[in-house]
Amino acid sequence: MAVEAYRLYAKQANYPTHIGITEAGKAPYAVTKSACGLAPILLDGIGDTIRISLLGDPVPEIAAAFDILQATQRRVRKPELIACPTCGRLDIDLEGIIAQMEKRLEGRTTPVKVSILGCVVNGPAKRARRTLASRRQRQGVIFKRGEIIRHVLESEMVDALIEEIDKWEVEERANGNLPKEKSVDNGKGRTRLPVLK
Repeated sequence: MAVEAYRLYAKQANYPTHIGITEAGKAPYAVTKSACGLAPILLDGIGDTIRISLLGDPVPEIAAAFDILQATQRRVRKPELIACPTCGRLDIDLEGIIAQMEKRLEGRTTPVKVSILGCVVNGPAKRARRTLASRRQRQGVIFKRGEIIRHVLESEMVDALIEEIDKWEVEERANGNLPKEKSVDNGKGRTRLPVLK
């Protein structure tokens, strides 16, 4: 009903529109319900402000809203890690690597997609700027837009991926595709933020 209502309204009016699924309930189901209701209209280009309604503390609503905006490509404000589900071919600590990458990328605002896959069967993710695919015996391959650029051991994977992301950022900034950065203190040490024009 909400999707139909927003689409009907967008056809008849040209005003800034606030979107949300009211009384969605308790997380995590309420986040899923909100995403299902908002994604179709966000993908249609409808919506100027967003509200995620969750039972309880309103602070998690902000993270949920950012994630929905990022997933629909309406506002990409942080790196996106893509990972495959685990299966019998997995011979690396994929969950551990993802956890380390999340920690290392925390606070970054670069809109980069990084794919970390448990085996080469899934192949390099074409939409990812960098892909790590495990091969065998705790080794992996790093791809850049589908081309092999490095072979790494499991113990080197996180550092190697961070190095490649840093290189990508430098290239993109030099080409004018990313805003310049400034270093600021976020209370947990220095972090890099884009300088908005």
